[in-house]
Amino acid sequence: MSELKDLRSKPQLHRNRDMQWDRLLERKSAERLIGVWMTLSDIEGGLRLSVTDERGVAAHADALLALQPARDVERGLATLREHLSKLGGTIFSLRELTLATVQPWFVPASRLNALRREALESLENARLEGREILPRATPAEPPAVYPDDALTYLANVYNQPAHDFYVKHGVKVVEAAYESHEEQGEVSLMITKHCVRWSMSLCPKQAKGVTGVQGTVRAEPLVLQNGSEKLTLRFDCKPCEMHVVGRIKKQVMNEALAVPMTFFRTRRPT
Repeated sequence: MSELKDLRSKPQLHRNRDMQWDRLLERKSAERLIGVWMTLSDIEGGLRLSVTDERGVAAHADALLALQPARDVERGLATLREHLSKLGGTIFSLRELTLATVQPWFVPASRLNALRREALESLENARLEGREILPRATPAEPPAVYPDDALTYLANVYNQPAHDFYVKHGVKVVEAAYESHEEQGEVSLMITKHCVRWSMSLCPKQAKGVTGVQGTVRAEPLVLQNGSEKLTLRFDCKPCEMHVVGRIKKQVMNEALAVPMTFFRTRRPT
């Protein structure tokens, strides 16, 4: 605790993974849609659909066509509203549609749909052009110090920019990622909270407190075998982790590296 000098009481925390929160975000009610107001009006030789969003950004699209009065006024109005209101699959939600034409016109559904799509595309482009680009934050000087001064292959450093980043933040020894083919012996290929021993009721923690069993169950390694390939399972019970241990395959070792590595020749003492 003495190392956490910047820790204050009652801080606000944000979790990276919360299944209940994820399920809420997957619901329809969690969708973020932008409200728009649409107006259909007459122009010389056709129609114009104007669109304004809730921030006041506006755009329009024109359809040049010969206008013919709708034979059935109510049905004509309903057709215009039906096709211009279809905003599903877009980032917009219709707040209000105003039909400001001198009278209801007969317009083929395909032309109405195309007019709506063009107007919304123009609005999206206008929003992008008018977006506010925040300035970059000034880098901290001196750079924040990384908690460790040495990194193993588990840090997955596989290119020079990544290496330079850690060095900049005080790391003295940076080992290359597993894909660099430097780790040729047996290493942890996967570290997981899923534990085979727990599933088999062989976990030492399960035996804790059981008369005649406590102290006799140990987290000894197990072996996974698939054909000629063998992987050792080792168990680190303190953090409750299972390590799948193996060595890099010969065919993988013979493959050429996609990225040349030049920074990992000095390794930390083992």
